[in-house]
Amino acid sequence: MNIVKALHDEASKLENRLSQLRQAIAALSGRERQSSKPGPRKGHKMSAAARARIGRATKARWAKLRAEKKAGK
Repeated sequence: MNIVKALHDEASKLENRLSQLRQAIAALSGRERQSSKPGPRKGHKMSAAARARIGRATKARWAKLRAEKKAGK
């Protein structure tokens, strides 16, 4: 038997088995999601203004921390 043909046949069998396993995983994970608690909300996006406010607050906190550290030297 041709070795290359045998390898192609084996690869085909493995691809079929992998497809079956993926289908089984998809079926089982779908079942788990239905029975478990709902997950976090999806699609919630933060506005640019909110991101800017958080950025300013973070910079202010770090500036305060650096000032305290510098004053303590």
